[in-house]
Amino acid sequence: MGHVPFIARCAMRARRIGVLLVAGVLAAPSAYALDLVEAWRAAQEHDLEYSAARAAHEAGEARRVQGSALWRPSVSLTGTAGRMSSNTETTGAQFSAPGLGQSNGVAFNTSVNDGTSGSWAVSARQPLFSGERLAQSRQLALAADLADLQWAAARQALMMRTVERYFDVVLAEDSLRVLREQQGAVDRALEEAQERYRVGDSPITDTHEATARSQAIKAQVLAAETDLELKQVALADMTGLPPQSLHPKIPSEEAAVTQVAALDRWLDDAASGNPTLRMQAASVEVARQEAAKYRAISSPSLDLVAKAGRDRLSGSGDFGSASSTSSSGMIGVQLTVPVFTGGYRSAQHEEALGLAEKARAEEARSRQQIALQTRAAWLGLTVGASRVAALSAALESSRARLDATRLGHQVGDRTTLDLLNAQSDASSAELNLLQARMALLTERLRLAALAGVLDEPELQAVNARLQARNDRTNP
Repeated sequence: MGHVPFIARCAMRARRIGVLLVAGVLAAPSAYALDLVEAWRAAQEHDLEYSAARAAHEAGEARRVQGSALWRPSVSLTGTAGRMSSNTETTGAQFSAPGLGQSNGVAFNTSVNDGTSGSWAVSARQPLFSGERLAQSRQLALAADLADLQWAAARQALMMRTVERYFDVVLAEDSLRVLREQQGAVDRALEEAQERYRVGDSPITDTHEATARSQAIKAQVLAAETDLELKQVALADMTGLPPQSLHPKIPSEEAAVTQVAALDRWLDDAASGNPTLRMQAASVEVARQEAAKYRAISSPSLDLVAKAGRDRLSGSGDFGSASSTSSSGMIGVQLTVPVFTGGYRSAQHEEALGLAEKARAEEARSRQQIALQTRAAWLGLTVGASRVAALSAALESSRARLDATRLGHQVGDRTTLDLLNAQSDASSAELNLLQARMALLTERLRLAALAGVLDEPELQAVNARLQARNDRTNP
């Protein structure tokens, strides 16, 4: 019995350890470095614009079925039942019957007042030839193809939006970090200036300059905090992840692109594979088929038709009880030749021709724009590595200048304003280098998107050039 309290204490300690472990797991996301590919995969499930594109793609697939259905048979069945009155008068008829001979000029009268009527009819139609249906079916197939292209474009657009919002958070976090470091340095400089002024070692202007810089940095920190929160919320809305857990990785020193294919190759790839150009080419063909549809409306159409029906009316009338029944059935072909529509169809045809020409002009304009964007992205890549190298050297120089200015300030050769300016320049150089590295990776993905080859493996290649913020030694 003496061992029971000891066992109970051990069990209680074990439960406490378990609670601490669970709490640690729940708290872990706040310190987790979000992966770019993970952000992209989460965005596929939560981004509302992408969800709308997915629904539009599913709706577009139905157009392919609609185009095929235009050439399938259609069957309709009708039936009626109700009360009906009917009076007929026939004169000048010829009547003949066995044993009665033949009579001319005979009159027949029938009458049913408020009788019971019923009818049914079934009809089937199979299109054999129709220029209008042919144009419509082609148009629907092209619309389905266009939906596929729009879906592919939406997928690439989501990738680029994810990358941009991801790097927006990276830059906002680093901007806030740098500003807070700068704020701490300014506050220390202010304290030092105040102390030096008290002992008569520096003029009051140093204190005023440090105070002004401290208040300005404080305002910048508040603005940076707001900007970071907004950027985190924007990424959280896209990914469905809690804003507080969004701590993206940053570009590593190996982010520079080492090799880029020739510009002509990228221009050719963009001309043939760019999603926007492929969509506009499909839109041009859809507009052409719209014009062909209205032109074909004036051409004849041929259908295989079959009909059967029965009508019955019974009741009493002016001549006593009466009933009538009629049945019909036929199978054959039906030729329809439009003769005159008042000019409405021809006006629609002219409108469709104008819209088709407009679509062709827009496609040509887009080709120019895509070529220019491809050239800009390619140039951004080719000069990006050199720009990163130059900014890296500028950062080293800024840090060396800051160290020298700090030493000069300590011995009285540099003013407090000189020190604050050196600190500000070093911070700006740090952010400029980070922006250049992110721009380099973004341009790589943008160039792939312009050529229509942006996919998850390409995103993974960029993701491999990122590292957790705590692992870096340089920005």
